[in-house]
Amino acid sequence: MEYLQDYYREFTEEIAKYQWPDPFETLEDAEHLLKEFLEEMERGETLLLVALSEEGEFLGSSEVHGLTEDCPELGVWIKKSQWGKGYAYEALKAALDIAGTKYGKKEFFYEADVRNIGSMKLLHKFENEYEIIEQDVEKLTTDSGKKLELQGFIMKEKKHD
Repeated sequence: MEYLQDYYREFTEEIAKYQWPDPFETLEDAEHLLKEFLEEMERGETLLLVALSEEGEFLGSSEVHGLTEDCPELGVWIKKSQWGKGYAYEALKAALDIAGTKYGKKEFFYEADVRNIGSMKLLHKFENEYEIIEQDVEKLTTDSGKKLELQGFIMKEKKHD
């Protein structure tokens, strides 16, 4: 909750353009969602990590949802002013490492809109550590009217000798 204002302010239209969720309409909406995530964390269902710079500046977050499932879902976003600096990779890698070591997870679901070049590039940065299995593209419209072209990927940890 310490980063609630940042989370609310930085999760903008541009950040959410290719994602199912929309920007928060109010600070209370952001607070409600973060409280839900924190309650899921307490139950061992979700992992929510805040991405911070070395100076402690809020950068975004990474999540692992469905930790009680065989193939939990990954999420990551970085505020626009920090795009292209490698923070999304670091944030997602931290989430994967914790999910693997603390929860024993070896397989994950990653989903991105095919038009989101940054998210697609990010996925492929993990090819040395994970086998990436493409799923079909699903075209859909969100409740708010966004048209998405989501492609899912299964990321299976590669066994290393």
